[in-house]
Amino acid sequence: MAGARREAPEDDAVPTRIGQAVMLHRGGDREEARNRLAELWRELRDGGDPFHRCALAHYIADTQDDPADELMWDLLALAAADRIAGADGRPTATRVRAFYPSLHLNLAADYAKLGRREAARGQLALARASARGAGDGPYGVGVRAAIHRLALRLGG
Repeated sequence: MAGARREAPEDDAVPTRIGQAVMLHRGGDREEARNRLAELWRELRDGGDPFHRCALAHYIADTQDDPADELMWDLLALAAADRIAGADGRPTATRVRAFYPSLHLNLAADYAKLGRREAARGQLALARASARGAGDGPYGVGVRAAIHRLALRLGG
């Protein structure tokens, strides 16, 4: 329809689009997931909800083939989370704090893949500290188990 206003990419469709791409990735279509997430990133690059940008960078990292690229995206996700968590009064600040165990765990794994064991251990310590408040639900149990497995691989 000519003249129709396109919805802003930061609307409620963003989490749905991220979820669809994540499902593609988990279903084995890594390339299509990466393409869809990259397109969404281009739409949000110069704006968009910071919470969406954090989640998007977090999932883009998982679709990367090169560990250095994965690290770059995970660092972008952490930077976005830090901006949100530091914002007083934002409703998303509390939600994003729940991501910290996973964000730090992913960074620890990235550094381990790159042979940077001390950096990996530092991020693992941050993951462990932030996981204390992750609760006893599936997320908290899963992230603490993943932290334990990576700690064993790193020898500590």
